[in-house]
Amino acid sequence: MNVVNLDQAAQLLKSGKIGVIPTDTVYGLVALAANELAVARIYKVKNRVNKPGPTIAASVDQLRDLGLLESDLIKAAKFWPNPISIVLKPGANLAYLSQGLPDLPFRVVANTKTSEFLQKTGALATTSANAPGEPAAENLQQAVDYFGDAVDFYVDGGEISNALPSTIIGFDGENVKIYREGAVTKQKIESLKNANS
Repeated sequence: MNVVNLDQAAQLLKSGKIGVIPTDTVYGLVALAANELAVARIYKVKNRVNKPGPTIAASVDQLRDLGLLESDLIKAAKFWPNPISIVLKPGANLAYLSQGLPDLPFRVVANTKTSEFLQKTGALATTSANAPGEPAAENLQQAVDYFGDAVDFYVDGGEISNALPSTIIGFDGENVKIYREGAVTKQKIESLKNANS
């Protein structure tokens, strides 16, 4: 088990490794979003088929650099930074991120520590640190119990209990659809939409 600090984790991710870090919501299994082979590894380790996790970023610019459509980013930007994952169409060049599905959740994080980390790494593909059907790891040991040596490193972020996952929304024309209410309530989503419309 390779436990590293955040600076070491950033370097490992940039070199194509995968690992477990505390994200802005829960412990996440992560890979550099721009690295197709690393992304394939996190889905293989998680046994995740046709259920990709969100891609998280420090800024809209990082998602623009990945190749997301400007028109989608303009609509999404009013809801970020927040623990709000927004379902967008990633485009053919990012089919590996979405596992071939037509859309994928993306999030610009609000948590300062996570955002600073992402500024060093670039956007990350994530999936919660757990085995399918099991609860997300709340501490380092639980993550290790799930993944053991199948990942390259772990970052200890202490206990993350009672953490809510991100709220997931999408767009139906100009309307906002809430797919999962999590850390951000329906009322807050409405106020963000109306404040910026």
